[in-house]
Amino acid sequence: MKGWLGKILRIDLTNKTYKAEDIDLETQKMFLGGHGVATNILMDEMDPKVDPLSPDNKLIFSIGPLTGTAAPLGSRYMVTTKSPLTGLLGFGNSGGFFGPAMRNAGYDHIIFEGKSDKPVYVVVTDEGVEFRDAAHIWGKDSHETEDIIRKDLEGSGKRPRIACIGPAGEKLSLIAAIMNDKHRAAARCGIGAVMGSKNLKALAVMGSKKAEVAREEELKQVAKMAVEMLKTNPGTEGFTLFGTASMVMLLSEMGILPTRNFQRSAFEKAMDISGERMSETILQKKKGCYGCVISCGRGTKISEPGYEEEGEGPEYETLALLGSNLGIGNLNTITKANYLCNRLGLDTISTGGTIACAMELYEKGYLTKEDTGGLEIKFGDEALVLKLVEMIGKREGFGNVLADGGYRLAQKQGHLECFMGMHKLELPGYEPRGAKGMGVSYMTSTIGASHCRGYTIPFEILHTAGNLDPIEERGKEMASKASQDMIAAWDATGLCLFASAGITMIEVCALLMAATGVGFGGIFHFLSIGERIFNLQRLFNLKAGIKLEDEKLPDRFYKEPLPDGPNKGAMLDLKRTMDFYCHLRGWDENRVPYYGKLKNLGIEKYSMVPPLGQ
Repeated sequence: MKGWLGKILRIDLTNKTYKAEDIDLETQKMFLGGHGVATNILMDEMDPKVDPLSPDNKLIFSIGPLTGTAAPLGSRYMVTTKSPLTGLLGFGNSGGFFGPAMRNAGYDHIIFEGKSDKPVYVVVTDEGVEFRDAAHIWGKDSHETEDIIRKDLEGSGKRPRIACIGPAGEKLSLIAAIMNDKHRAAARCGIGAVMGSKNLKALAVMGSKKAEVAREEELKQVAKMAVEMLKTNPGTEGFTLFGTASMVMLLSEMGILPTRNFQRSAFEKAMDISGERMSETILQKKKGCYGCVISCGRGTKISEPGYEEEGEGPEYETLALLGSNLGIGNLNTITKANYLCNRLGLDTISTGGTIACAMELYEKGYLTKEDTGGLEIKFGDEALVLKLVEMIGKREGFGNVLADGGYRLAQKQGHLECFMGMHKLELPGYEPRGAKGMGVSYMTSTIGASHCRGYTIPFEILHTAGNLDPIEERGKEMASKASQDMIAAWDATGLCLFASAGITMIEVCALLMAATGVGFGGIFHFLSIGERIFNLQRLFNLKAGIKLEDEKLPDRFYKEPLPDGPNKGAMLDLKRTMDFYCHLRGWDENRVPYYGKLKNLGIEKYSMVPPLGQ
């Protein structure tokens, strides 16, 4: 194969064995790569009802056919598993340099099975696999872990790239992330806890295999054109100038910036935590992942006494969830909290959402000092936020309760109305009453509330993909479905989603054809691959036990009008919208895909309903 490596590495942690296997071309063509093929593996090999923290769960690291090639922004790797936080499909996607290193080692997918009897880290090269004792790094944070492993592997002649967990993953926090390149995170769904449950501290990959493609000169030419489009498109300019933090002021002004646990939608201190303010104060340099021409990453440094540290970020989601959503307007505090999350191996979105849930519970008297170990959990308390992040990562005191996410906290207190999430996964930084397409996407996402499984902001706010009124519900079902299908296929290629701000699916298909030598029949063929992946993931969740009654957003969004901002008075209904969404999807009233839809997509063997007439 070209573009694809055609290889799976299967690692048995229980018996410390491994074997390489071939992937057939038809599977690659149907699911592209990444989480597409990984979901197919889970469906074929694992009971979706498995206990996520048991040895029977599989943890799959994957790349796409464009990862590590000449394709611009081809940096991404994915982790697919069953989530211990949601009980549904779990998925994380990260950039940096780990994904291209997987290609150099020679594998499209690395599957971890079983559980080691003691902490280990695994080294994968193009020559084989080594299981190493991790006793000396168990308990270390992600930065220390990477530094120690690099020292352990000195003299190998190759530069290792490392994905690891911090203390949060070791202690099975259900909001734990997997960290790579110290500052990059495959963060959502508690996938770090799955890694910890297997006693797997880290995966180090290194190799010297060249990225073989079908038509190298053609790929270079298409890549050159794509680079020019990315550099000159106004859609990427904000990311280059101010990083993802460029969204803070825009979303606050548009009335969709989550504030004080989504009780409000605009933050009075938005400018103080914006990308513009970051550039004036803590920014040291712009940073990019492998093959990146946008450089949305921010190398930052805090100089304020008591906060001194260097690192990367924070990104927009972190600024929203650990900033405005907690009533925090001090950029140094948010940045320090971000650094802590990275070291401890925590998802910043879920960490911020969980703390915000605790703050509202405390504000309303549902949570007391007796519950918190004497802590006053108040919005805007900067020192408290830093303390809680550390307590969560180490499962200390009240942090032990928060480490399992906001849903379980609110459930324990008997007030689930204070949890802002879907399927136990905390909401990201977009208020759905003010951008109703995001409400549809949250409700139908295959992993719970996520902006990375369906993103209608380009239709509703940025107007780079369309021009839909953000508080009008009509049309959002179509925008959401199109976005979900596009993203499912786009991610599977190994390209960063931010490339979509400057290039289209036409260029992506051209890149794929040059890399693989396989024909991709334009936009509709590409979208059909995404639709296939999306429906397969839906089937996994149905077989895992997802319930229709759980597939709605918190009551706040349906019953409490937005109290401020340009969308003041807006609420959700979405009933007719969801009916039409199911019609577009080819799903029945219980959101189960019809047999005919699955047959059309070539995955009817997984159907939960018989063909018509049987």
